[in-house]
Amino acid sequence: MSRGPWNDHFPDNFLWSNATLILKGMAPYGVVALEEMDRCCEKLRARQSEADRGKAWFEEWRAIGDLIEKRGDEALAKNRKITAGDYYLRAGIYHYNAERFISPSPEKKAQCAHAYKVWHQGIRLRYPEVEFIEVPYEGTTLPALFMPGKGNGPKPTVVVVNGMDNAKEMSIFFCGLEFARRGFNTLCLDGPGMGEMRRMRDMPSRYDYEVPGAAAFDYLAKRPDVDAKRIAIMGYSFGGYYSSRIAAFEKRYAACIALSALHWDLAAWQTKIKEANKNAPKSVAQSNFQWRWVAGAADEDEGIEIARKFSLKDAAKHITCPFLVTHAGNDRVVPVENAQKLYDAVGSSNKTIKIFTTEEGGAEHAHVDNRQIGIDFAADWLAENMK
Repeated sequence: MSRGPWNDHFPDNFLWSNATLILKGMAPYGVVALEEMDRCCEKLRARQSEADRGKAWFEEWRAIGDLIEKRGDEALAKNRKITAGDYYLRAGIYHYNAERFISPSPEKKAQCAHAYKVWHQGIRLRYPEVEFIEVPYEGTTLPALFMPGKGNGPKPTVVVVNGMDNAKEMSIFFCGLEFARRGFNTLCLDGPGMGEMRRMRDMPSRYDYEVPGAAAFDYLAKRPDVDAKRIAIMGYSFGGYYSSRIAAFEKRYAACIALSALHWDLAAWQTKIKEANKNAPKSVAQSNFQWRWVAGAADEDEGIEIARKFSLKDAAKHITCPFLVTHAGNDRVVPVENAQKLYDAVGSSNKTIKIFTTEEGGAEHAHVDNRQIGIDFAADWLAENMK
């Protein structure tokens, strides 16, 4: 169902509208400015008919990123570090958004490197309590951000994993800030196929996500500020698959949240995306290369074959810890019926499903139209179910 301009900024162009809404949903956390976004989007509106829409998207988001980054540089030159940090946080996310539709290439990696440089500068200036972590993993490391919860002593902790096109630098704000207020630590992880791990270190995803999930748990269990008996796993968007898979086979986690279910039959859905990208590319939420790139596939057909392994059909019954799945009632990326299928299949006797309606808000994919309502529900549920 198409909705108002907040959700559908570019009528008849869901590809751009969805990508814009993902950033709009970060507004409550002070890491985007809606006026800056609107300025950029109005320039894009005039360029929708261009043959290379990906180029237009890159140029306009890069331009607003460069402008806001320059203002950060000017503030830092005057030793206005907090102001500079605010500018850099916004510039970093704009630069990251500029990368979204660039095909895998040296240019894509260069844009990502610049985004991370600026983003991290902003985090260090505005949130010095956030730690930059490298989690040991199979002879290498996984990059992560750790935000401590309020209070003293060992605290319950949440490991957060992203979807296909978000990043730990987003999760640390819309998840980390809310969990910290409730006394939870948060470790936001870029695992295989995610964020920095795919973009800068060339590591594709894997279906058996309990392996990186175990690495994150092992790291946290050694920290004196973590209560190892109260570590939860949470994923949003595609991360709803990852978190559920981890909970099914890494039994040390005390609770699991899927902030959006994944397609019950991912291979069938990717087949549908393949056809849509040929016939109506503006009607889908992902670029024509996104899944196969995340999966490390040579082409779309290999990507569809790999997708067959990304299934919770036989895994969900092994989830025995307290479990929450939330989903958007007007989800146009992952149809809402997938949440009920996951909930029904989960083996836990303590499980909850919450569908957000358009009247409540949070009714778009992964609640990006109103992130606050989604994460508040998840954080409150976790506080009540992981004691």
